[in-house]
Amino acid sequence: MSHATRTLHTPTSTSSRRTDTRLLSVYLNDHLAGATAGTDRARYLARSCRGTDLGPTLEAIAGEIAKDRRSLTDLLHRLHIPARRYKVAAGWTAEKLGRLKANGRLVRRSPLSTVIELEMLRVGVTGKIACWEALRQLAESDERLEPDVLDDLLRRGHRQLNALEELHREQTASTFRTSGPHGTGAQG
Repeated sequence: MSHATRTLHTPTSTSSRRTDTRLLSVYLNDHLAGATAGTDRARYLARSCRGTDLGPTLEAIAGEIAKDRRSLTDLLHRLHIPARRYKVAAGWTAEKLGRLKANGRLVRRSPLSTVIELEMLRVGVTGKIACWEALRQLAESDERLEPDVLDDLLRRGHRQLNALEELHREQTASTFRTSGPHGTGAQG
């Protein structure tokens, strides 16, 4: 593969910085795999918490996370970067396998599952914010990237993270609350 096909030049000047699309392709496809897992995890958690105090907020966040994944796929298309199906499939598979973790219960859902899944979503949203920040930085020299769009994605990501942190605090307090004098509460 020639150097010219791996990098794209911005037409603003001959001395402008170049974006290495080969590396950007790997980076964005890795984030697409994570976004696929995160979207599935958020939907699963929202369904699991339907009818609880957490449900409405998680439904809204799950919808936003799915919208963010679509924004990422739109961005790949805009940059003429193909989505790597094997990475998307790996993200989907990883999310499904993540549901098999031990949570102290064999048949029913444990309150501990919600705590752990909220933590996993927080990690995913933090990674997504880092991606948007990296792309926002690139937008300074690559006109294919829209700073205003990336700024909106960053604001939404930070709102999601703040909401997930609050839900995590609430769920942690609820899950680990003790009822006995020696720290013995309900087993979960």
